[in-house]
Amino acid sequence: MLLTKLLFTAIVLWAANASAFVGSDTCQNCHAEEHAQWRGSHHDLAMQLPSSATVLGDFDNTTFTYNSITTRFFREGEKFMVNTDGEDGQSQDFEVSYVFGVSPLQQYLLPLSRGRLQALSIAWDARAKAEGGQRWYHLYPDEKIDYKDPLHWTGTYQNWNTSCAECHSTDLKKNYNALDRSFDTQFAELNVGCEACHGPGEKHQALAAANTLQDAENGGFPTALAQRGQWMFPTDANIARRTSPLKSNAQIDSCARCHSRRATLGDYHYGAELLDTHDPVLPQWPLYYPDGQIRDEDYVHGSWVQSKMHQAGAVCSNCHNPHSLKLRAPNNGVCAQCHAPAHYDTAKHHRHPTDSTGALCANCHMPETTYMGVDDRRDHSMRIPRPDLSVVMGTPNACNQCHLDEDAPWALAALREWGVQFRDTGSHPARAFQHIAMGDTRAVPQLVNIASDPSTASIWRATAMDALGQVGGRDALQTATQLLYDDNALLRASTVRALDFLPLNQRYPLMQPLIADDVTAVRMAVAYSLAGVPLDQVSPEQAAQLRVLFDEYLSNLQQNADMPGAQLQLGVFYIAQGDEKAAEAAYREALYLNSQLIPAYLNLADLLRGQSRDPAARTILLQALAILPENGPTLHALGLLETRSGQPEIALTYLRQAAELETEGTRHRFVYAIALHDLGHPAKAIAQLQALLRSVPQSAEVLLALTDYNTELGQRKKALGYAKILTQIAPGNRTYQKLYQDLSRDNP
Repeated sequence: MLLTKLLFTAIVLWAANASAFVGSDTCQNCHAEEHAQWRGSHHDLAMQLPSSATVLGDFDNTTFTYNSITTRFFREGEKFMVNTDGEDGQSQDFEVSYVFGVSPLQQYLLPLSRGRLQALSIAWDARAKAEGGQRWYHLYPDEKIDYKDPLHWTGTYQNWNTSCAECHSTDLKKNYNALDRSFDTQFAELNVGCEACHGPGEKHQALAAANTLQDAENGGFPTALAQRGQWMFPTDANIARRTSPLKSNAQIDSCARCHSRRATLGDYHYGAELLDTHDPVLPQWPLYYPDGQIRDEDYVHGSWVQSKMHQAGAVCSNCHNPHSLKLRAPNNGVCAQCHAPAHYDTAKHHRHPTDSTGALCANCHMPETTYMGVDDRRDHSMRIPRPDLSVVMGTPNACNQCHLDEDAPWALAALREWGVQFRDTGSHPARAFQHIAMGDTRAVPQLVNIASDPSTASIWRATAMDALGQVGGRDALQTATQLLYDDNALLRASTVRALDFLPLNQRYPLMQPLIADDVTAVRMAVAYSLAGVPLDQVSPEQAAQLRVLFDEYLSNLQQNADMPGAQLQLGVFYIAQGDEKAAEAAYREALYLNSQLIPAYLNLADLLRGQSRDPAARTILLQALAILPENGPTLHALGLLETRSGQPEIALTYLRQAAELETEGTRHRFVYAIALHDLGHPAKAIAQLQALLRSVPQSAEVLLALTDYNTELGQRKKALGYAKILTQIAPGNRTYQKLYQDLSRDNP
């Protein structure tokens, strides 16, 4: 049944995309205005052949020195050349194959063997000289990156075929050959053309020629992107509303294909929802701050879907012209489309002089973060500045991003003087996410409320469900059973992942209906979760279902076999299936692609240890430690390894170092305490647990350990106190009740 459904889906998608690509110049014949707006846009100039007109950098025999390597930019006739350190660290000449981007910086793609194009890490600052531009600069100025580093321009993470091409070209075919690690990458159009968003245009062109466009759905294109809608101000309202609800996310999903932090799931299908072709990340640390503000590059979508504007039905083209990519109006004019200027664009609202930067809506509600050295990008979550959260949890706020000479308490005091009072500082959702990351389970009820609230943005509900899954337990299970079959694919996928705390035999019946889910991201989450199901212990029909699912999962990952993260996932999947040989090969391939991928070292070491290959596991962990000497998980793994190897003092040293480095969660500190006890230091173990309890005062495992260890040392009165807290935080737990009663008899 599943095979038939997947085959049918594939045929439908193939039919929708069977039309050929005809090129953006063809569109100009009938859509001259749109084509003219697109021409010269960042999409049009995303990637170009090098010429005197397209190359912005100074190639007049100029030099730039970084990490003791001097790079020279020069010309050889019509060629633009770069002399710099190559894959072996030796200087050599490279010809520029393509220019990449246009403003505020431009990069240059240089060829390497096996069909690879690499983005040079020395970029041209295309800003005006008065703004500090018109210069060569390095993208990682504060780091010492050499040819051995995966961030070096010759490394995995600067590879155009893998990391850049999908979003800078039209109809890209990566064509990676894992056998010889080569690429034969092809594209229909060099840049981001009309069909990159609308889909192949041959059918549309034929319908137009036959004057039958009106008879075809979406004009012959795979999808319709016109969801801008009509907006009006209700009587006496200061904010406009859509005249009819937004019925399709096609435009947002189309933009999110590139303007999101995400993983790719197989081939792209025009018209499919985002999660059918991509798996977007959730707003979690370290990519985001706990309140959802951008930290690392998130490419807009993950922020936008948090916003009230998104929940009100706004789409990308409400603010941006989709062809020129420019704002619909300058400065506050773009906001004034829906926010009455008489109410919002006034000193009474923004509290700044009218002509100042503080009077610009975006500076307060969409603060900028600089990436790639010079690229200022606005946070599209569109939030109210919260210096109160900055005070209690260290998140940034727009006030202090302008007033650099002041601190968060100053900003909070200023807002209070204006009459602004924040009543939810202690109960703000960000506090729950921060607390749960620290291992404080008191946040669980609030996370349950967030996940269960239909009025909350779906991305936050999914994030809350993910956090609940990390805690596990009854609350997580009850919430998950409500959301597992939700209409929203993001919630379904997140809930599937959250149920990993359940034993496999309980997970399988819950997830079986989702094996044939319509959305790829959900099916892939199910495949990962059920990878360990023994196929010989289910019915032949169920085994056939799972085989199809697992084949699809492996196919998707193998299409991305050039990515270290995909190899890491493959290794984990193979381990679940009991194929240790394939898992080891995948982990080693991940380390070949990225020799600094610490999780791959840890997983490989764990695999080797499980095979009683402790010396080899130790070697792998020490290699990881040499790369990041203060990496807590590596130190923790070494501590556990030496514990099993009968080296208690060495083990305690590693475990102590891991515990001291832990700033989020409690696992390393807790295990160190247990190791202290088990290796003959119960008093030190209690001291470690007491310190940990101050961070997580309602941690059941810490309280239970303190109860047991104090009882063991004859400190039964102290043990009773901890047991009492256990009964208070889990009144229905019979084990805790009995423990408390037994201790109470000894402490009348």
